[in-house]
Amino acid sequence: MDIRIPDIPTAAPPLAEEALCRWLGAAAPGDCLTYHRGFLARDTSNVLQLLPEPRRIALTRLASRARKLAEANLAHLLQRRRGDHDYEYLIVARCRPRRADPSVLVRLLKGAA
Repeated sequence: MDIRIPDIPTAAPPLAEEALCRWLGAAAPGDCLTYHRGFLARDTSNVLQLLPEPRRIALTRLASRARKLAEANLAHLLQRRRGDHDYEYLIVARCRPRRADPSVLVRLLKGAA
């Protein structure tokens, strides 16, 4: 009998917001990092409360930080579908402008602390 076992997300520790900023500061253009695995809208929902409150808040802040980095043109955000309600959320470092203000990353990192 052939039974398919669905992909199960790994129980990796959640990525900290500060670690995301540090990674981006050291990343080369094209480097990629998975910052969450699951279903972000469901996992951050205050109504469903699937995660403990501190972890849900940390994940919400992490997702918000990733969005701000993308809005600052420092990264691209992608998602890869792995299964039902199972997505891999990726951040990809972009090329930085030659005359980029280095204080941008410093301000983003301070906001994460």
